[in-house]
Amino acid sequence: MTSDPASLPIDALFARVEAIFRRGGLNAVQSGALARVIVAGERDACKSHGIYRIEGALRTVKAGKVNAEAMPELAPDDGSAIIRVNARGGFANPAFELGLPHLAERAQRLGMAALVINDCTHFSALWPEVEAVTAHGLAALALCPSYATVAPAGGTKPLLGTNPFAFGWPRSGSDPYVFDFATSVAARGEIELKRRAGEKLPEGWAVDADGRSTRDPEAALAGAMLTFGGHKGSAISTMIELLAGIMIGDLTSLESLRQLGSTNLSPSHGELILAFSPERFAAGREGEPFARAETLFEAILGQGARLPSQRRFAARARAEAEGIALSEAERTQLDRLAAEGLDAITL
Repeated sequence: MTSDPASLPIDALFARVEAIFRRGGLNAVQSGALARVIVAGERDACKSHGIYRIEGALRTVKAGKVNAEAMPELAPDDGSAIIRVNARGGFANPAFELGLPHLAERAQRLGMAALVINDCTHFSALWPEVEAVTAHGLAALALCPSYATVAPAGGTKPLLGTNPFAFGWPRSGSDPYVFDFATSVAARGEIELKRRAGEKLPEGWAVDADGRSTRDPEAALAGAMLTFGGHKGSAISTMIELLAGIMIGDLTSLESLRQLGSTNLSPSHGELILAFSPERFAAGREGEPFARAETLFEAILGQGARLPSQRRFAARARAEAEGIALSEAERTQLDRLAAEGLDAITL
């Protein structure tokens, strides 16, 4: 990718990305939600979840594997702590946006609540979702399977997904404490970016189709990624299959791959978001939970360590002040997609 950066204001990039999705046949509900999460990735310098993801989303639309005109539907309230949204075959992001205010209200009232998203297509990071929950003064966990591209510890064939999970903790007057990572050593998008850049992978990221360790991105994409932390990451990934797949009545990563038939498209499955009220959980106990959390964060920073997402928040501040820098190749890509729509996409 050539380096001839030019900056666009955040709202200008949003308008361009949303127009591309509308050109690709997405309705306003789908296109707006997707544009928001993609621009958030670029704003926060998370390139693997930025405009790089547009083509994959459009490819999934062109393949007929996602409902570009879906209107997510909130299930009738059963009075429990579980909020259910059926994405109706559309992307997960508009379904999350529909369910968020109901999740927040229920968690504030009951102390905790869960948002179950079913029948969705997923392509984006989870940190925008947990951040959105923390804006309501709630702690949050978000998790979902993917499609089978990761071998379990001791295995050699794809069975698990990259299976990301994210956590957020609200902080008054400061950016929330947020982390978001795949349970694989790296996100699949990172391997794809290495392939595009002609770079080798670090050792221990993947095995080839014969189960042998490889640093070749092409061989890794044809083989299987590995979990972080060996058996520990494998166990956490399996937990996500159980909680955010089987428990919510949706697809596991292996089932998703079988249904989709390709790793070149965005996967279909479900998602689980949990929200907690720290005040409700700590009620009657000594100490205010948010103040105690700040003591912990200060102790971490006092040792010279950094909090997760600090670099991302710093990138956000720069983007808000200076705009989002795009290379010449990225600007050309946006121009082509805006002009050609789905005709620019090859299956």
